[in-house]
Amino acid sequence: MSNAEEMKPEEVLRVELEVFRREHRDLDDAITALEQTGRADQLQLRRLKKQKLALKDKIAAIEDKLTPDIIA
Repeated sequence: MSNAEEMKPEEVLRVELEVFRREHRDLDDAITALEQTGRADQLQLRRLKKQKLALKDKIAAIEDKLTPDIIA
């Protein structure tokens, strides 16, 4: 049995969350670097920003799953 099979669903979500956060930061750094060159390809920038937004949505969805609902 591998480690992935032994992990609880919540642990898997936490690992995925960390991976997505790292990818989000990397995209942010790449976008910033491209913008600072002053000659960034606008199409490439749009694609990177769209990818970053999709990661943000995935991060939010996982955080929602990990955060217990509080009933007021």
